Amino acid sequence: MHVVAFNGSARKDGNTAGLVRMVLNTLEQENITTEHIQLGGSHIQGCIACSKCFKNQDRHCSVKDDMLNQYIDKMLDADGIILGSPTYFANVSTNIKSLIDRAGLVSKANGDMLARKVGAAVVAVRRSGAIHVFNSINHFFLINQMIIPGSSYWNNGLGLHPGEVEKDDEGRQTMYNLGKNMAWLLGRIKD
Repeated sequence: MHVVAFNGSARKDGNTAGLVRMVLNTLEQENITTEHIQLGGSHIQGCIACSKCFKNQDRHCSVKDDMLNQYIDKMLDADGIILGSPTYFANVSTNIKSLIDRAGLVSKANGDMLARKVGAAVVAVRRSGAIHVFNSINHFFLINQMIIPGSSYWNNGLGLHPGEVEKDDEGRQTMYNLGKNMAWLLGRIKD
Protein backbone atom coordinates (compact mmCIF):
# COMPACT_ATOMS: atom_id res chain seq x y z
CA MET A 1 0.00 0.00 0.00
CA HIS A 2 1.10 3.54 -0.73
CA VAL A 3 0.08 6.99 0.54
CA VAL A 4 1.03 10.26 -1.11
CA ALA A 5 0.93 13.48 0.90
CA PHE A 6 0.90 17.01 -0.46
CA ASN A 7 2.13 19.82 1.77
CA GLY A 8 0.40 22.95 0.49
CA SER A 9 2.38 25.38 2.63
CA ALA A 10 4.72 27.96 1.14
CA ARG A 11 7.16 26.86 3.87
CA LYS A 12 8.61 23.51 2.87
CA ASP A 13 9.69 22.64 6.40
CA GLY A 14 7.13 24.54 8.42
CA ASN A 15 4.36 23.38 10.71
CA THR A 16 2.21 21.82 7.98
CA ALA A 17 5.13 19.67 6.86
CA GLY A 18 5.77 18.67 10.48
CA LEU A 19 2.18 17.53 10.97
CA VAL A 20 2.15 15.64 7.67
CA ARG A 21 5.40 13.89 8.64
CA MET A 22 3.82 12.79 11.93
CA VAL A 23 1.06 10.99 10.03
CA LEU A 24 3.49 9.55 7.46
CA ASN A 25 5.80 8.24 10.21
CA THR A 26 2.88 6.37 11.76
CA LEU A 27 1.88 4.93 8.38
CA GLU A 28 5.46 3.79 7.76
CA GLN A 29 5.45 2.01 11.14
CA GLU A 30 2.46 0.08 9.74
CA ASN A 31 4.51 -0.96 6.66
CA ILE A 32 2.81 1.47 4.30
CA THR A 33 5.07 3.26 1.83
CA THR A 34 4.76 7.01 1.75
CA GLU A 35 5.73 9.96 -0.38
CA HIS A 36 5.79 13.58 0.81
CA ILE A 37 5.46 16.21 -1.92
CA GLN A 38 6.22 19.80 -1.00
CA LEU A 39 4.20 22.28 -3.05
CA GLY A 40 6.07 25.28 -1.62
CA GLY A 41 8.15 27.03 -4.24
CA SER A 42 6.05 25.69 -7.08
CA HIS A 43 3.13 27.38 -8.72
CA ILE A 44 -0.02 25.47 -9.55
CA GLN A 45 -2.32 27.50 -11.73
CA GLY A 46 -5.98 27.68 -10.76
CA CYS A 47 -8.68 26.04 -12.85
CA ILE A 48 -9.51 28.06 -15.98
CA ALA A 49 -12.95 26.40 -16.39
CA CYS A 50 -12.25 25.30 -19.96
CA SER A 51 -13.98 21.92 -19.36
CA LYS A 52 -11.57 20.23 -21.77
CA CYS A 53 -11.07 17.48 -19.18
CA PHE A 54 -14.66 16.36 -19.92
CA LYS A 55 -13.95 16.28 -23.66
CA ASN A 56 -10.48 14.71 -23.49
CA GLN A 57 -11.17 12.22 -20.68
CA ASP A 58 -7.47 11.36 -20.53
CA ARG A 59 -7.16 11.64 -16.73
CA HIS A 60 -5.24 14.90 -17.08
CA CYS A 61 -5.87 18.62 -17.08
CA SER A 62 -5.50 20.36 -20.44
CA VAL A 63 -3.30 23.02 -18.79
CA LYS A 64 0.14 21.46 -19.10
CA ASP A 65 2.58 24.18 -18.01
CA ASP A 66 2.81 23.23 -14.33
CA MET A 67 3.17 20.08 -12.20
CA LEU A 68 -0.55 19.37 -11.71
CA ASN A 69 -0.76 16.39 -14.07
CA GLN A 70 2.22 14.73 -12.40
CA TYR A 71 0.44 15.22 -9.07
CA ILE A 72 -2.73 13.67 -10.47
CA ASP A 73 -0.67 10.66 -11.60
CA LYS A 74 0.71 10.35 -8.05
CA MET A 75 -2.85 10.42 -6.68
CA LEU A 76 -3.94 7.73 -9.12
CA ASP A 77 -1.02 5.49 -8.15
CA ALA A 78 -1.69 5.87 -4.42
CA ASP A 79 -4.13 4.02 -2.17
CA GLY A 80 -4.37 7.03 0.14
CA ILE A 81 -3.99 10.78 -0.25
CA ILE A 82 -3.14 13.32 2.44
CA LEU A 83 -3.65 17.02 1.75
CA GLY A 84 -1.96 19.34 4.22
CA SER A 85 -2.57 23.06 4.38
CA PRO A 86 -1.79 25.95 6.66
CA THR A 87 -4.70 28.17 7.63
CA TYR A 88 -4.66 31.33 5.52
CA PHE A 89 -7.44 33.72 6.54
CA ALA A 90 -9.58 30.71 7.60
CA ASN A 91 -9.03 28.93 4.29
CA VAL A 92 -6.66 26.61 2.42
CA SER A 93 -3.46 27.81 0.76
CA THR A 94 -3.64 28.77 -2.91
CA ASN A 95 -1.62 25.72 -3.98
CA ILE A 96 -3.99 23.33 -2.20
CA LYS A 97 -7.00 25.20 -3.62
CA SER A 98 -5.62 24.89 -7.15
CA LEU A 99 -4.82 21.19 -6.59
CA ILE A 100 -8.34 20.56 -5.25
CA ASP A 101 -10.09 22.46 -8.04
CA ARG A 102 -8.19 20.99 -10.95
CA ALA A 103 -7.63 17.42 -9.72
CA GLY A 104 -11.23 17.31 -8.51
CA LEU A 105 -12.65 18.39 -11.86
CA VAL A 106 -10.42 15.96 -13.75
CA SER A 107 -11.59 13.19 -11.41
CA LYS A 108 -15.26 14.04 -12.01
CA ALA A 109 -14.65 14.25 -15.79
CA ASN A 110 -13.11 10.79 -15.77
CA GLY A 111 -15.77 8.76 -13.97
CA ASP A 112 -14.78 9.72 -10.39
CA MET A 113 -11.34 8.19 -10.83
CA LEU A 114 -10.38 8.90 -7.18
CA ALA A 115 -13.38 7.03 -5.77
CA ARG A 116 -12.73 4.70 -2.83
CA LYS A 117 -9.23 5.98 -2.18
CA VAL A 118 -8.61 6.98 1.42
CA GLY A 119 -8.21 10.71 2.01
CA ALA A 120 -7.09 12.67 5.06
CA ALA A 121 -6.82 16.39 5.73
CA VAL A 122 -4.03 17.84 7.90
CA VAL A 123 -4.21 21.47 8.97
CA ALA A 124 -1.69 23.77 10.64
CA VAL A 125 -3.18 26.75 12.45
CA ARG A 126 -1.95 29.55 14.67
CA ARG A 127 -5.15 29.82 16.71
CA SER A 128 -8.47 29.47 14.83
CA GLY A 129 -9.94 29.01 11.36
CA ALA A 130 -8.74 25.43 10.96
CA ILE A 131 -12.21 23.90 10.82
CA HIS A 132 -13.03 25.70 7.57
CA VAL A 133 -9.74 24.47 6.07
CA PHE A 134 -10.46 20.94 7.34
CA ASN A 135 -13.95 21.06 5.83
CA SER A 136 -12.73 22.42 2.49
CA ILE A 137 -10.27 19.55 2.06
CA ASN A 138 -12.83 16.98 3.22
CA HIS A 139 -15.37 18.33 0.72
CA PHE A 140 -12.84 17.50 -2.01
CA PHE A 141 -12.58 13.94 -0.69
CA LEU A 142 -16.31 13.49 -0.28
CA ILE A 143 -17.37 14.78 -3.71
CA ASN A 144 -14.81 12.41 -5.22
CA GLN A 145 -16.37 9.47 -3.33
CA MET A 146 -13.27 8.95 -1.23
CA ILE A 147 -13.24 7.43 2.26
CA ILE A 148 -12.16 9.57 5.22
CA PRO A 149 -10.77 8.10 8.46
CA GLY A 150 -11.38 9.92 11.71
CA SER A 151 -9.07 10.70 14.59
CA SER A 152 -9.35 11.66 18.24
CA TYR A 153 -9.91 15.34 17.32
CA TRP A 154 -10.06 17.43 14.16
CA ASN A 155 -6.83 16.93 12.23
CA ASN A 156 -5.05 20.14 13.18
CA GLY A 157 -2.03 21.24 15.12
CA LEU A 158 -1.29 24.59 16.72
CA GLY A 159 1.81 26.60 15.90
CA LEU A 160 2.90 29.90 14.42
CA HIS A 161 6.65 29.59 13.97
CA PRO A 162 8.21 26.55 12.28
CA GLY A 163 8.47 23.64 14.70
CA GLU A 164 5.90 24.93 17.19
CA VAL A 165 3.44 22.13 16.34
CA GLU A 166 5.92 19.75 17.97
CA LYS A 167 4.91 21.33 21.32
CA ASP A 168 1.19 20.68 20.72
CA ASP A 169 0.67 17.39 22.58
CA GLU A 170 -2.96 17.00 21.51
CA GLY A 171 -2.09 17.81 17.89
CA ARG A 172 0.69 15.23 17.88
CA GLN A 173 -1.65 12.61 19.36
CA THR A 174 -4.31 13.48 16.78
CA MET A 175 -1.81 12.94 13.94
CA TYR A 176 -0.68 9.64 15.43
CA ASN A 177 -4.26 8.43 15.75
CA LEU A 178 -5.03 9.61 12.24
CA GLY A 179 -2.10 7.58 10.90
CA LYS A 180 -3.21 4.48 12.85
CA ASN A 181 -6.81 4.82 11.64
CA MET A 182 -5.73 5.47 8.07
CA ALA A 183 -3.50 2.37 8.13
CA TRP A 184 -6.33 0.28 9.59
CA LEU A 185 -8.78 1.50 6.94
CA LEU A 186 -6.33 0.91 4.09
CA GLY A 187 -5.77 -2.62 5.38
CA ARG A 188 -9.51 -3.35 5.49
CA ILE A 189 -10.04 -2.01 1.98
CA LYS A 190 -7.22 -4.20 0.64
CA ASP A 191 -8.67 -7.35 2.27
